[in-house]
Amino acid sequence: MFEHVGVAFYETFFKRCAELLSQDGVMVLHSIGRSTGPDVTSPWIRKYIFPGGYIPALSEVMPAIEKAGLLVCDMEILRLHYAETLKAWRDRFMARREEAVRLYDETFARMWEFYLAASEMSFRMQNMMNFQLQLTKRQGIVPMTRDYIGNEEARLRLKEAGAAKPRLQLAGE
Repeated sequence: MFEHVGVAFYETFFKRCAELLSQDGVMVLHSIGRSTGPDVTSPWIRKYIFPGGYIPALSEVMPAIEKAGLLVCDMEILRLHYAETLKAWRDRFMARREEAVRLYDETFARMWEFYLAASEMSFRMQNMMNFQLQLTKRQGIVPMTRDYIGNEEARLRLKEAGAAKPRLQLAGE
């Protein structure tokens, strides 16, 4: 949903996130992003696929995070992952393309096929990426490494050592 916030509202968005986040809370923001810096949305994408959407560059997001008083504890850039997702979606769509034509029409099917193929190539050629930002209000909320993620043994060691344990907090909690 972050792709629908809009650059003009990033500061408001992250300020509200900071207000909702408890002192020991952890926030993860997952978004499609541009790896080539700020740009405009393709008129075709804006009209037919993603009305009101905008793909942010990290250089547009980071200043708003800092102004909100949040800390980036971890960042992961998923380069080709979404290209593979889009390829799988296109393969599944193509397997049932005739059904889509019957439900909608040929124009829709061609448009959707083009969108999925073009988007996959945007991710493959590194124009687009997914980013995941882990945000907190203060240092020490999450461990220094990712060992604790999905690893019960690592979480037990942290607990025994008395380290701060990461806690997933849902908005408004």
